[in-house]
Parts: sequence; structure tokens; C-alpha cells
Amino acid sequence: MLGLQVLILVGGLGGWEMLSRLEWLDPFFFSMPSMIAARLATWFFNGTAQGSIWFQIWVTVEEALAGFLAGASAGVVAGIVLGRNRLAADVLSVYILIANAIPRIVLAPIFVMSLGLGMASKIAVAFVMVFFVVFANAFQGVREADRNIVAHAQILGASPWQITRTVIIPSALSWIFASLHVSFGFAIVGAVVGELLGARYGIGQMIATAQGNFDAAGVFAGMIVLVAVALLADLTMTLIERRLARWRPPSAHEMQTQAGRS
Repeated sequence: MLGLQVLILVGGLGGWEMLSRLEWLDPFFFSMPSMIAARLATWFFNGTAQGSIWFQIWVTVEEALAGFLAGASAGVVAGIVLGRNRLAADVLSVYILIANAIPRIVLAPIFVMSLGLGMASKIAVAFVMVFFVVFANAFQGVREADRNIVAHAQILGASPWQITRTVIIPSALSWIFASLHVSFGFAIVGAVVGELLGARYGIGQMIATAQGNFDAAGVFAGMIVLVAVALLADLTMTLIERRLARWRPPSAHEMQTQAGRS
């Protein structure tokens, strides 16, 4: 499987390189893998025009991580609270639908204008990108909790807080973690969009500079850095999920994988 994946990657990059060198693809607009690799090597060994590439990566990750943590925390709390309170959910549902219907990316210029070019505006964009995704999953996860288990806990005299802590939240963890895998990518998108609109540092600012200079290799190199950051974040999230959800029985796919290894 891995060999086939590598083969597809090598074939795709080789075809891109060949088409660009034959000028069937205009290298001015689409660059070529060799030029992109050279640009990445320059960034990592000699730095960028804005400074160290590691500093640019850290700025974007810091913005995305702050927005992700704030948005995910608020989304989980709001989802659990409204999921447990049907009256509040019914009253606020129309406003939630209206807010969710707004394309959140269009709020980025407003945040940049109101909060400036610093980190605050990028964190705000990342926050709204994350909040509704996590909220929707947490809310649905609470609603999908086994009502029989909840009823048995009530019969045994458990308080609402005890039921929420020991039954509802563990039941909703799978839903919540499913949203976290997706939402961190959205947090990175929010931070980068904010940087594209106006910033002093960050990967998005590097991409904007490359775009302004008609540097296609720089644009693609920035995209590759973003992909690497997103994949590393997803791997970290998977490890955290496995640690926090050890009690959960293995899925059918995991059981098949273990059986194949044995």
C-alpha cells in the first residue's frame, strides 16, 4: 500500500516536472517541483525575506492554535450546555442557524479592520472557523447519548452534573474528536486568510508576498509548508484521542487491522 502511494506521488511530481519543462504547463504560473524544492531549501537553510522560516511557521501555528483552543473549548461547552437544555436549544436554535449560515471567511476583513494586523485578528478568524464545527458535533453527540443509561443513572440518584460528567461527555467524545480533526485545519485556514489580508509575519504573509512578486514557486512552497503543519497537527490529535479514549472498544477497522497483523 505504501509503495503504491509513493509511486503515485513520484509519478505525479515527475509528470508535472516533465510537462513544465516541455512548456505544456506554463512554469511562470504553475512552476515545477524542482523549483519548489529549491525554494523550500532556500527558506530552510538561508531564511526568508521576512526572517527565519521557523519563526514564520511558529507565528501561523500560534495563531491557529490559540483560535483552535478557544473555539473548540467554547464549542464543546456550548454544545454540551444546549444539548442538555432542550428549552435553551429550542429558543436559540434560530439564531445559531443564522450565525452558521454566514460564510465565516467573509468576517476576516472585519476582524482585520477592527483588531488590526496583529495576532488578535487572526485568532478571531480561526475562532469562528472552529467554533461552529465543534459546537455542532458536541451538540449532536450529547443528543445521541444512550437514554437508557441516562435513565438508569437518574434512578441510582446521580445528579445532573454527575450524569453529564460520567455519561454524557464520554458518550460525546467520539463526536467531539471527529470535529477536532477537521477543525484544526479550519483554524489554520482562518489564520492564513487573516495573514493574506494583512500581516507582518506568518506563512500567509509569505504566500501573499510571493503572489505579489508573481513567484509561483514561493506560493506552492508555502502551500507545502501548510500541508506539513496540518498533517503533523492531525497526527498529534490522533495520538491525544487514543490516549483519552482508551476505554472505547476498538472499531471494526481497528479490529481488522489487528487481526491482519497477527
